[in-house]
Amino acid sequence: MQKTRLGITVGLLGAIIYFSTLFGGLFVAIMLTVYVLLFEKNEWVRKNAVKAIIVFILFSIISTIIQLIPDVIACMNYIIGIWGGYISANLLTKIADAMLSLVNIFRNITLILLGIKALNQGTIYIKTVDKLIDKYMGE
Repeated sequence: MQKTRLGITVGLLGAIIYFSTLFGGLFVAIMLTVYVLLFEKNEWVRKNAVKAIIVFILFSIISTIIQLIPDVIACMNYIIGIWGGYISANLLTKIADAMLSLVNIFRNITLILLGIKALNQGTIYIKTVDKLIDKYMGE
């Protein structure tokens, strides 16, 4: 197994980056990814470090879009409230909350599975993300 400059296997470093996005947040994962991109030569670990960040950001974008639903309803409610009206959209808010919970569960499962697969230098093919990485990082 190939070792990194840190003395650990590239698979373990990849797993650490995936798990850091899940447990340590985006800042820790970005710092680890910057280290990998600057100092590590192994192509697999470089691509997987970037993949961890992209997957995390994509799930964050999806969550933000879902969170816009209750915000738009609240904004409309304030505007209509100027004239004494009111919009009740409890059902839409509950649906948005349920969708947000599902996205968070799916994100956590995806990152855990990617981290476990990374231990053996494996990966889970995510078509959109992998095409993006291949396009901008070369193959």
